[in-house]
Amino acid sequence: MLWSFLAVLFSGWLYIDASYRGPRWQRWLFKPVTFLLMLAWAWQAPVRSVTDYLLIGGLVAAMAGGVLSLLSRPQLVYAFGTMFLSYLLYTLSLTRGITLTIYWPVPVALLVAGLLVLMTIRKQLDELCWPVCTMLTMVLVMCWLAILQYVSLQTDQTLSLMAGAILLLLANFCWLISFFRHRFPADRAIYEALFILGHFMIIRSLWLS
Repeated sequence: MLWSFLAVLFSGWLYIDASYRGPRWQRWLFKPVTFLLMLAWAWQAPVRSVTDYLLIGGLVAAMAGGVLSLLSRPQLVYAFGTMFLSYLLYTLSLTRGITLTIYWPVPVALLVAGLLVLMTIRKQLDELCWPVCTMLTMVLVMCWLAILQYVSLQTDQTLSLMAGAILLLLANFCWLISFFRHRFPADRAIYEALFILGHFMIIRSLWLS
């Protein structure tokens, strides 16, 4: 377990560093390598239920979406589709052990944040409008359920899941604004770091079951 954990951290650091400074081939190499190492690390975890396998399935979909996101704009519709599937599987896993109660400040804050991002990029979306909206909606729902699960159970596992979901939400906000609206300094390194760390925290929860 220790060596797999260290391999994930080292590969992820190389990928984030390549996202910031290059070269491009290093990004293409270490993104799938990082996800494969994370998948191997997840597979070694003491999986106990079907919902744990949903997390592993979500990671596989995220790996495919992450690779597709490196391609040109016409292929982005497939990236958004696979990322939607990843967040859907994560969301389904988060329904375990919680009672759906509405604590309005959280969903309202998430909805407002999502709408602000969509308003910022809406003119540049064109044919990608619906794929982006559906993926972003799923991320918001995932984040809401992760927060709700932590509030309901308050364990180390749910804390890790909540942290991962929030990091993935921030990663998607940064990515969408940077790609469709306005580039900013170190944008690629920032959202790729958030993206990798978000999935890492979610998979880490398997070891806290």
